[in-house]
Amino acid sequence: MLDNFWFNVQYGMNHVLDINGYDHVLFLMILAVPYVFKGWKRVLLLVTMFTLGHTLSLILASYGIVKVNSKLVEFLIPITILVAAIYNLFTASRKTQSNKVGVLFFTTLFFGLVHGLGFAREFKMFAGQSENKLELLIEFALGIEIAQIIIVFIVLFIGFLCQTVFRVSRRDWALVCSSIVIGLVIPMIIGSDLLSHS
Repeated sequence: MLDNFWFNVQYGMNHVLDINGYDHVLFLMILAVPYVFKGWKRVLLLVTMFTLGHTLSLILASYGIVKVNSKLVEFLIPITILVAAIYNLFTASRKTQSNKVGVLFFTTLFFGLVHGLGFAREFKMFAGQSENKLELLIEFALGIEIAQIIIVFIVLFIGFLCQTVFRVSRRDWALVCSSIVIGLVIPMIIGSDLLSHS
């Protein structure tokens, strides 16, 4: 029983940490770069909203409530990363509002839904004919959350080093990282099946 639990949690972690599916890491990086360590609660809330959206879309797809066009989802995933990165470019000089739960949280939830749909087919194959699909989903979601917290911690730590040791301003850190991510996702958008076959 415990072996099964840990296997499912690891599967969730591997989904996020998979080097071939680095879009997930890019999105988490974009979420975390505007913040410093003292804003960890807000970052954690953002990450959890993303996990909730991701899990909800997997539930809807696993139970056949939602059917998706995989090419459209594959196109939308880098679009969500691009939108979040552009948002960072325009807000990098602003001080982060630590207490307001605003548009960013609902946007992150929506982005989580989109990213989850991108994984729905593979998850359905993994779940197979399992009778405990919901239990499996919760364990998988736990793995996702753990991996996301690890990535966000690394991003915040690197940001902390750059801002304290190398005296890079928080604004410049957010601008540089967001610009790098934009440079990485544009080829993903252009190379998506939706555009290349239209």
